[in-house]
Amino acid sequence: DGLILIENSDSEEFEMVFYNPDGSQSLCGNGSRAAIRFAESLKIIEKKISFAAYDGPHQAIIKEQSINLQMGNVQNGRQIEGGIFLDTGSPHYVLFVENVQQIDVVTEGRKWRHSGLFGEGGANVNFVEIKDKTNIYVRTYERGVENETLSCGTGVTASALAASEKGCTSPLIIKTKGGILEVSYQQVDSGYKNVWLEGPAEHVFSGKINL
Repeated sequence: DGLILIENSDSEEFEMVFYNPDGSQSLCGNGSRAAIRFAESLKIIEKKISFAAYDGPHQAIIKEQSINLQMGNVQNGRQIEGGIFLDTGSPHYVLFVENVQQIDVVTEGRKWRHSGLFGEGGANVNFVEIKDKTNIYVRTYERGVENETLSCGTGVTASALAASEKGCTSPLIIKTKGGILEVSYQQVDSGYKNVWLEGPAEHVFSGKINL
């Protein structure tokens, strides 16, 4: 659902540039993990790296079955109209629901995304069902895509941090339509630090395009 470019960086091992389908830019958590796996396949990085992204530098650790991505520090969420708003490199609004599978994510997500509550740029919208203190199920409506996506890394991260205000604890296992992710963090007075997003990143296919 987006275009990822790996470019040279003066300060880091590479720069990941991400474009949404509408041409807008933001941090993409899952896209970052995919870019790291691709860079590894090109043999241009080691197992522990630093790379530049839309919101600044990030650290990452490459494992055999997964990529562990360090997110930026996140300030405490703001309560807005019954949900929680956080910025995890991209703005996210988190709503807790009883049964996330019954939610019309496109209709409800579009309503909140364009509600005017989050400024001119709007926000991504996450619907979260808490299973227990360490397990949640997340579905996300992404701005720029203007639809539900199978999984959103920054959205999963925002949802996990918001769930901590509902009694959930780190690390959290997050189920999405696209698979399972894990978020760990350290909660401090001002918000959250040492935030890590971990999940698989696998080669699916290769292709060439003539420009």
